[in-house]
Amino acid sequence: MESESQFSGDDSSRNLGASTVRKSAIVKQTIELIQSEDTESKIQAAREIRRLTKTSQKHRRQFSGAIEPLLSMLKSDSLECKEASLLALLNLAVKDERNKIKIVDAGALEPLVLLLQSNNSNLREYATAALLTLSASAINKPTISCSGVIPLLVEILRDAGQQAKIDALMAIYNLSTHPGNLSIILSEKVIPPLVNLLKNCKKSSKTAEKCSALLESLMGFDEGRTALTSEEGGVLAVVEVLENGSFQSREHAVGALLTMCESDRCRYREPILSEGVIPGLLELTVQGTPKSKSKAHTLLQLLRESPYRRSELQPDTLENIVCNIVSQIDGEDLSGKAKKMLAEMVQVSMEQSLRHLQQRALVCTPSDLPVANCTSKVSSK
Repeated sequence: MESESQFSGDDSSRNLGASTVRKSAIVKQTIELIQSEDTESKIQAAREIRRLTKTSQKHRRQFSGAIEPLLSMLKSDSLECKEASLLALLNLAVKDERNKIKIVDAGALEPLVLLLQSNNSNLREYATAALLTLSASAINKPTISCSGVIPLLVEILRDAGQQAKIDALMAIYNLSTHPGNLSIILSEKVIPPLVNLLKNCKKSSKTAEKCSALLESLMGFDEGRTALTSEEGGVLAVVEVLENGSFQSREHAVGALLTMCESDRCRYREPILSEGVIPGLLELTVQGTPKSKSKAHTLLQLLRESPYRRSELQPDTLENIVCNIVSQIDGEDLSGKAKKMLAEMVQVSMEQSLRHLQQRALVCTPSDLPVANCTSKVSSK
């Protein structure tokens, strides 16, 4: 038994060694083919690189020497060359910081910018995905920002297919964290396509999270706040995320509304209140993340303030109930008392808002509603 086990181990080692040699030979041969003069050989080699690097970090590193030949193919007049090389570069960059940087340093941005303007929808989509991946590198962000790519990404966010829109959103979000880019993004009239994407995506999705995060940042500008309130259903879309989004999305949504109200309470208080934000805010004070709890509490305080004396208000008005809730939640009792008052508030809010909700529902007929949004109580707007 002992000698058999030893023999099996030796045999396994030999097989492993032979397999490694074969793989190294494949890598070497593929790189040689992609550097050849034969177009068809280059295309086949690029497709092989794409296949081998799809899930293998080791292969991504081994094929880093193919980046420059792939970029040469990307500049070719052949549609097949462009597509094969672009997809190979995309897989090389995924989850590999070194390759991301090397691809940009080797001059990828110029052909990618041209591809974003292509009439071929597939090439535009692949180029957008590549820029999304490359922009995830902090080192690449300044270079990408200077390439003039932001207006093209906003155009894709506005007019392209759904997947390209989502990739463009993610790329814009990545670039928004670089100093100075928010004003550039805002100048390209990004709010309408952002709101449109937010309206039509699942509120608990990653897409909604990035939309609401970007909107929160853009609400720091007066132009952004004006654009959101001017866009039909803009504030409502943010309120729906606050009600139904993921924990992170809800934190961004309440942050966006709070930034608006803090910038000019008199101007934005009514547009926010009119979309039925109070129930969601009160729920956040009980069930949100620590940040969203704090932001929701602060926003409730701003929304509850009124130019009228409280003695002039009826004791059962929604505003008085909100005042009582906010004043009684002291940070130590966020369970029984808050939930009881929340239930009371929701009941009164529903009674007082019924007419408003009915009017909103008449804005469009059920046939006008997108299928994906049928579950939303106010998605008809």
